[in-house]
Amino acid sequence: MYEGPIQDLVDELSRLPGIGPKSAQRLAFHIVKADPREARRLAEAIIQAKERVAFCRECGNVAEGDLCRICRDPGRDPTTLCVVEEPKDVVAMEKAGVLKGRYHVLGGAISPLDGIGPEDLRVKELLDRVEQDGVTEVIVATNPNLEGNATAMYVAALLKPAGIRVTRLASGLPVGGDLEYADEVTLGQALEGRREI
Repeated sequence: MYEGPIQDLVDELSRLPGIGPKSAQRLAFHIVKADPREARRLAEAIIQAKERVAFCRECGNVAEGDLCRICRDPGRDPTTLCVVEEPKDVVAMEKAGVLKGRYHVLGGAISPLDGIGPEDLRVKELLDRVEQDGVTEVIVATNPNLEGNATAMYVAALLKPAGIRVTRLASGLPVGGDLEYADEVTLGQALEGRREI
C-alpha cells in the first residue's frame, strides 16, 4: 500500500480490464517517473476520448460523430452485414481487408451465467437494419467460444425464417500451425469446414 496520489493512481488503473495489481503498480510508477508532458498527453488523450467518442447510431461501432466512418462510406455494400460482439472486433475484421459490407456490433454475447440475455444485446436493432437496408447476407463473426456460438445460433434462428442467408466465420487451424499441437475441437472444426482446392 502506498499513500495519497500514487495509491489513488494504482487503484484507478487496477479497475481497467486486464490490469491486475502488479500491472497497475508498474503503470503508475511509469507515469510518475515519466516526463510531465508525456503524462499530460496521456491524461488529455483520455479526456478527449471520453468527450469526443460515442457509439455509431447505425452499427454500434465507435464514432466521433453520429455515424462511424464505415457507415458513412457510400462504397460499402449495405446488403452484407457482418455481426460482431464488440467494436474491437470491427478493427480486427477491417485489418483483414476483405469485407466490403457493413458491420453490426451487438455489444457482447449471450451468457446466461453472467446474466446476459438477448435483450441485453443490440439484437432488435440488427433485425431492424436487416429489414430496412434490404440485407441479403449476415456474416456472424462472434467469438468461437460457448457464448459466441450460442449468440450465433440465436441470430441465425431469428434471420433464417426471413430468407436471409446467414453464414458463420470458418474456424479451425491457424495459418502456420502444426497439426500435432491442435486440440480435438479445433481439429474437428477444421475438418467440418474443409473446402475443395
